Amino acid sequence: MRNKYIESFEKAQLAEKTIPDFRAGDTVRVAVRIKEGNKERIQNYEGVCIAIRGEGTGRTFNVRKIGANSVGVERVFPLYSDSIESITVVRRGRVRRAKLFYLRDRKGKAARIKELRRK
Repeated sequence: MRNKYIESFEKAQLAEKTIPDFRAGDTVRVAVRIKEGNKERIQNYEGVCIAIRGEGTGRTFNVRKIGANSVGVERVFPLYSDSIESITVVRRGRVRRAKLFYLRDRKGKAARIKELRRK
């Protein structure tokens, strides 16, 4: 049982932000606001969404990209964070499961995800 005041606050938080509809397997570009000293800039982080978890304002999603020297880099983003400027869906992936942790063991072409073809 949740507190009604917390629920109403969360509902207001959710209404403020518009989030695109994306799932695990989709390639997303997350524009993250980074603060360095007294300056602020926006840096894009593009990769495959491998998991979405949580509920309400505590909802998070994992994005995995291949960095320098073929090293996999994963980041967990809170969906309703103030540091996220925007989320853009680059490609829709065709996958058959909700959590794609098996991609951690795959390298190169084996780690590719087929694109979802709309009719």
